[in-house]
Amino acid sequence: MAQAEGTFRIRSLGLSVYLPTVLFAVGQGAAIPVIPLFARDLGASVALAATIVSLRGWGTMVFDLPAGALIARFGERRSMMIGTLALTITPFVTLVSRSPLVFGALVFMMGCSFSIWQLARLSYVTERAPLELRGRALSLLGGTNRVGNLIGPLVGGVVAEAYGLQTAFWIQALLAAAASGVMYALVRSDDTPGGDVAHAGIYGRFAAVVVGHRHTFLTAGLATVAIQVLRRSREAAIPLWGDAIGLSPSQIGFILSGSILIEVILFYPAGIVMDRWGRKWTGVPCLVFMALGLMLFPLTHSMTGLMLAGMVTGLGNGFGAGIAMTLGADFSPPVGRNEFLGVWRLVGDVGTAAGPMLIGGLTGVLGLGAAIAASGGVGVLGAVVLVFFVAEPLHRRRAMPEPRPG
Repeated sequence: MAQAEGTFRIRSLGLSVYLPTVLFAVGQGAAIPVIPLFARDLGASVALAATIVSLRGWGTMVFDLPAGALIARFGERRSMMIGTLALTITPFVTLVSRSPLVFGALVFMMGCSFSIWQLARLSYVTERAPLELRGRALSLLGGTNRVGNLIGPLVGGVVAEAYGLQTAFWIQALLAAAASGVMYALVRSDDTPGGDVAHAGIYGRFAAVVVGHRHTFLTAGLATVAIQVLRRSREAAIPLWGDAIGLSPSQIGFILSGSILIEVILFYPAGIVMDRWGRKWTGVPCLVFMALGLMLFPLTHSMTGLMLAGMVTGLGNGFGAGIAMTLGADFSPPVGRNEFLGVWRLVGDVGTAAGPMLIGGLTGVLGLGAAIAASGGVGVLGAVVLVFFVAEPLHRRRAMPEPRPG
């Protein structure tokens, strides 16, 4: 259960949560840009290499529910150790196998590992951070991921160019092992499974969660899907539209970096706003600014124009740092929390997978510019749902304290 505000300090999570998160994120960031290049070196076609890249996202989505069951059964600490295994064996397998299909299976396992880590850290912080500080605690968690994602590609690119592509996977494995070691040494071993775990099978528990919280998933969950669609659409839209208007890869990379930099600056102020005024005060601007930025893309025809539109999307995503995790934490019940968060992660990851597919599908019908603008329309829909159909979790929980198990 969450600690009282007077006894909880966010800095108490510094070594047990945020330091391992940065280590893990840097390792992930170092490996992700190398995945398509390594697949091509193994003889994969461009289409197969793109498919292999997508397997990481599919692994994350497919393993959301099993990860929830795993954490409910073994606790956060042991589950994260299990999740590290897939990353530590990757470089060893790439040494002995030259098959793109085997490498694709490893990338899928990376996604499964990422799912365990994300859900375990979300569960751990949710259990310990009181409602009044939860927004800041989880926005910091999202922010440390962003910092790692900024550093990781730079480290991976430099080392891979100097010592070979496979070196990036060794960095990922070493940093994942280091993150697990720090976490295992510092996280308290009081993460025993809840009493509800033994009373039903895995499918029965998840079915009960979906039925019992269907209104939450159909309202707040829909808004979360919209946020994830916008985030992934932006990642696809900036390079695609930049290429369409004749920008070089370095110019596109500069625009992406500038957009992410704004997010890094805003993530902690966004957490303060969430805790003081409510989750909607960041969730709605997140959706509106990202939607507006994407709708501006077709109107840009230069690096300066695309940079400004990209910064608008970065502003929106900065407002939304940690918002999906915070909403999931706020709506999660004390009993069956890990199962709820597993379903919540699955709902959000549907949006993660849908974003690039939405742009790809609409481009064939409407053209690239119209497809990007249409993806921004998803944000407008999400903002309407969040404003009119989702109760403000901060006010709702303050008025009605969480029931305690037992």
